[in-house]
Amino acid sequence: MAYQDIEYRVEDPVAMITLNRPDRLNAMTTRMLAEIRHASAAAEADPRVVGIILTGAGKGFCAGMDLAALDAISASGEISHEAPAELAAEPGDPAMGADFDGIYQYFLKLRKPVIAAVNGACAGLGFCFALLCDMRFVDRTAKFSTAFSKRGLVAEHGASWLLPRMIGPSRALDLLWSARRFDGVEAERLGLADRLCEAGTTVAMATEYLTDLAANVSPASMMVIKQQVYRQLMMPLGQAMEETNRAMDESLTRGDFREGVRSFLEQRPPVFPRLGG
Repeated sequence: MAYQDIEYRVEDPVAMITLNRPDRLNAMTTRMLAEIRHASAAAEADPRVVGIILTGAGKGFCAGMDLAALDAISASGEISHEAPAELAAEPGDPAMGADFDGIYQYFLKLRKPVIAAVNGACAGLGFCFALLCDMRFVDRTAKFSTAFSKRGLVAEHGASWLLPRMIGPSRALDLLWSARRFDGVEAERLGLADRLCEAGTTVAMATEYLTDLAANVSPASMMVIKQQVYRQLMMPLGQAMEETNRAMDESLTRGDFREGVRSFLEQRPPVFPRLGG
């Protein structure tokens, strides 16, 4: 697939999705959204890929929705999510259920880890995509803003659900109400950044992290753990424990468990099968 608004490449064990409109700080277009979805499905199906990195070209991660698109939305009063037929894709595990079937939350049901390498400006819809990633590796000089309230909008695309769970309700309200700017250092202090990176190193650090996972961790275990975490955020403790016990019983019968034990006893790196297809 020849993409227009993103770049996609795979270097085992990482798939890199790079938002590629650097002259506009990678502001999103309808096509870009469709290309991200399509590339995510390609990465999920590729057995070379253990994890996915989402980042931006140039000096920005993503400044939000393109102003021309926002102006059209303002004029029409509605958002179009229509995508070219060649970009149609359904990434993610459908067994995760209807809560994860929306336009953007498919990131949460992807079978592989997704890391946002936030290398610069991150605002609006770009901020939402950073939240939807499983982890955030953040350049200390990156600049964040929720932006919504300053455009007469409300918290969108899961931000009001995800952000309080990451940093607490009062801090989330501060960022969502004020739409103030804050940097990577504050993002780490708030609990939004999982790794604080020196300037220009976010992609390298995220790649190093995923490479370590690929060498030492079962991809199937990571998939199930990700599903447990997101599904069980919405469950009472008893239901979560029942689901976890079933998953543990199943994992004890799998080859990955045997390989994990055997490699430990033999003092060698494990060789786990990749996910794909």
